[in-house]
Amino acid sequence: MIEKLRETEQKFIGIEDSLADPSVMSDPSRYASLMKEYKALTPLIEKYREYKKCEDNISGIIKMLDEPLDADMKELASAELKESKAQSEIFLEELKILLLPKDPNDDKNVIVEIRACAGGDEAALFAASLYRMYSMYSDKQGFKLSPLSSNETGLGGFREITFMIEGEGAYSKMKFESGVHRVQRVPETETQGRIHTSTVSVAVLPEAEEVEIEINPADLKFETCKSSGAGGQHINKTESAVRITHLPTGIIVECQEERSQFKNRDKAMKMLRAKLYDIKQREQSDKIASDRREQVGTGDRSEKIRTYNFPQSRVTDHRIKMTLHSIESFLDGDISEMTEALLAADAAERLKNNNL
Repeated sequence: MIEKLRETEQKFIGIEDSLADPSVMSDPSRYASLMKEYKALTPLIEKYREYKKCEDNISGIIKMLDEPLDADMKELASAELKESKAQSEIFLEELKILLLPKDPNDDKNVIVEIRACAGGDEAALFAASLYRMYSMYSDKQGFKLSPLSSNETGLGGFREITFMIEGEGAYSKMKFESGVHRVQRVPETETQGRIHTSTVSVAVLPEAEEVEIEINPADLKFETCKSSGAGGQHINKTESAVRITHLPTGIIVECQEERSQFKNRDKAMKMLRAKLYDIKQREQSDKIASDRREQVGTGDRSEKIRTYNFPQSRVTDHRIKMTLHSIESFLDGDISEMTEALLAADAAERLKNNNL
């Protein structure tokens, strides 16, 4: 591992030199590519240099202890050596995680689909609660959230809602949200105070670039229609909503959130590419032996991943057996503690599988 780190540091130094080369600076494409690689390697190299500094300190203390010292100095040096060795072990563990192969989708924007499942109106209301939760979480992370399509109920819920989250690292933060979310609470319409259980499914799809997914225009059927839902006269008069059918797969996507038909068409194509990219990824994943798949998982949408229990004010993630007793703040977008724990569990599992 240390040899690999040395080689990576030399590569990093080479990239630094290239970025200072006037010929590279005058080539925007190459400069952008090198800068992206430089930025990706920076956390690893910074941590490696901290580790090397710590190891140098350990070597210096060991040499000092070989010299004649008075009792107090020897005690101080021994204490510092113990502390430095413990710090070195921490750096090594952090370096192992940083050396893990990065998910190529981690830095991508995401398209999120929330659908009400079992529970009727109560499930639709909870779908709206999850949409609000992810909206507030996106704000806290500095991400931009844009609605793409929705199917509202009369009570203020959503039978389904699709939206995009844009921002660096959006997929890495959101990817473990895919699955079935279960809510246990007393609905407002329940007169006898009985707890109902409802479910909502969440799908998180990385945005796919055109170069990653080629779509034959002949395979597409485009339709326009008047938008539905709240919005006043504009919705009744303008055929701005766009529906696209991908004939080979039967996938249908719709977008009606923009007043411009062109913008709706562009967003609908992003949704379609993301869905086709998801299919492609799942086909590739199915070829991987089951014992080498990540245990945390990003994604069987039939898997119950989390329970929101209102009477006990708890949120439990079943994959990592983690419970938080702060359901109100969680639904206000304070989900970072859970997402960070999921990322840590995934890293631990991959470390085990990679024998690092």
